[in-house]
Amino acid sequence: MVRRGIKRSLGEQAFDALNLIVLGLVGLLALYPFLYILTMSLSPAAEASRSSLHLFPSRISFDAYRVVFRSPDIVFGLRNSLVRTVLGTVLTLLATCVAAYPLAQRKLPNRASYLRFILFTMLFSGGTVPVFLVVRSLGLINSVWSLILPGLLTAFNVLVVKNFFEQIPASLHESATIDGASEWNTLFRIYVPLSRPVLATVALWTAVAHWNQWLDALLYITDDKKQVLQIFLQRIVVENSTMLTDMGGGSAGNGSFTPETVKAATVIITILPMIALYPFVQRHFVKGILLGGVKE
Repeated sequence: MVRRGIKRSLGEQAFDALNLIVLGLVGLLALYPFLYILTMSLSPAAEASRSSLHLFPSRISFDAYRVVFRSPDIVFGLRNSLVRTVLGTVLTLLATCVAAYPLAQRKLPNRASYLRFILFTMLFSGGTVPVFLVVRSLGLINSVWSLILPGLLTAFNVLVVKNFFEQIPASLHESATIDGASEWNTLFRIYVPLSRPVLATVALWTAVAHWNQWLDALLYITDDKKQVLQIFLQRIVVENSTMLTDMGGGSAGNGSFTPETVKAATVIITILPMIALYPFVQRHFVKGILLGGVKE
């Protein structure tokens, strides 16, 4: 049977067209800064020095990237940021699952009290100075653990994963218990495999937070060989001349790059890993947020 299309009025068509135009302009405004930085990083010095609208480079030059990767500080920072992000994300997922699983079980004694305590930590915290004193007293200064352990577990992530766990049928847990499975087996063989959407969402949040974080590295890391990439990016942007001289850039080097192209190349190197990561978890992202945010 042929279905007849619903005839739409002229006003509705005009409204949809206006929506497409406005949303398209907003999308272009959001895309332009990234396109500008990418173009600057790939432009030769003469083109980058011109005061004009930079949309596409007339000639592609990788000289700025060569300067950036010649700097040992940038290489160390990239390695340290990758280690921090991967290790921190894996450990946060593990700790979050272990904390959320018992809270999702309604038979847990004093469950309401635990939840109130977790909610309390979302509203109040000790602050920067007490956390610094704890990190120093544990001997974690100049260690990657000082960047991971203080933020290993967050109340928001625990509640999101707990809410998702509560959507899993209780009959699966009961069947596993009857079959003799321990709580650990039930968690990692039933709950975790069924919770990939919310875990992918939490992994993305955690990875982006670790990758973009720089304040804790500024407080806890004093050795440049253990410093993260964002600290060197901050130095390049703020301490322009000194950092570029150390990288071999000078003011314009041999004329094939400028301080602006080196800055742009460093920014692209900094944001590229997160852009590459997002497509792999995007299909789980919306589902994980919606189901993880459901509360009875």
